[in-house]
Amino acid sequence: MQWLRHLSAFCRDREVQPVSGQFVLRRLVQVIPTMIGVVLIAFLLIHLAPGDPVVALAGEHGDAEYYAFMRERFGLDRPLPQQLATYFARVATGDLGVSYVHGRSTLGVIMERVPATLLLTGTALMLAVLISVPLGAIAARSPGRVRDLGINSVALFLYSAPVFWVGQIAILFLAFQLDLFPVQGMTSAGSATKGLARMFDIMRHLALPALVLASQELAVLVRLTRSGLIDELARDHVRTARAKGVGELLVIARHAMPRALMPAITVIGARTGQLIAGAAVVEIVFGWPGIGRLLVTSLQARDTPVLLGLFTMISFAVVVANFVTDLVHAAIDPRIRLG
Repeated sequence: MQWLRHLSAFCRDREVQPVSGQFVLRRLVQVIPTMIGVVLIAFLLIHLAPGDPVVALAGEHGDAEYYAFMRERFGLDRPLPQQLATYFARVATGDLGVSYVHGRSTLGVIMERVPATLLLTGTALMLAVLISVPLGAIAARSPGRVRDLGINSVALFLYSAPVFWVGQIAILFLAFQLDLFPVQGMTSAGSATKGLARMFDIMRHLALPALVLASQELAVLVRLTRSGLIDELARDHVRTARAKGVGELLVIARHAMPRALMPAITVIGARTGQLIAGAAVVEIVFGWPGIGRLLVTSLQARDTPVLLGLFTMISFAVVVANFVTDLVHAAIDPRIRLG
């Protein structure tokens, strides 16, 4: 697309430079205590919550000796501060413990589900960006007119609609009535396809949940792109470019759009947690085999190591996303590097 080429030219010609090591170090120093606090809060919340993981695992009618044996086996008979110190020591070495339910490494159980969730969230985010930027630009070019009102109305509707409700409606109309997409799972039941056939099968199953998950992110990015672009189109440097005879498409793509997208870049990093939370709901609705479904089953079974591992890894993903957002922001805007 032409506007993408102009955006690339902007990045080459303007002050888009690597950030300094000092700036990166300052941000890393902030990451470490944040992660320690997240792990501490997650550990205390899960261990102080009502319910006994041993009873959930062994059943309500087990004898006291068996319960005591299970608590000793999993280290649940120790004082809570000792359990916390042990868990911190393990996490520092990359050991998230052993799942009570699966009987094997918690990290292994989680990593089996991570690719499916990354595929879903990555596709949804890509769709949201690719659709929202052109729509936001179209709305900004005609503020207050029919196109602007229509795009804003759709964006507001998608933003206010619960993602599980959008998923149910999508299944009813697009999957059941129109038979455009599969309803459940990541691949067709009993399918033994390989290579390209398997890839296309996964893409067919991915399309509907990715569109549903992208809907709320799309709504936010459309409105941010529209408002940012309206502000930028009214600035002096844009008026100067127009006075010099620069074409309107080039004015938008090269002079206005990159700066207009700065708030959207910030929001993408800040909304990583909401995106993962939405992915958990979408995975349940569509039977997608990601970490969202694992989170629900682990909550039901009181599988504490898996729950802690999931919260830790999701929190780490959110912190890393915000860290990367800071770096991108600093690369585009030199004033942030000086802050």
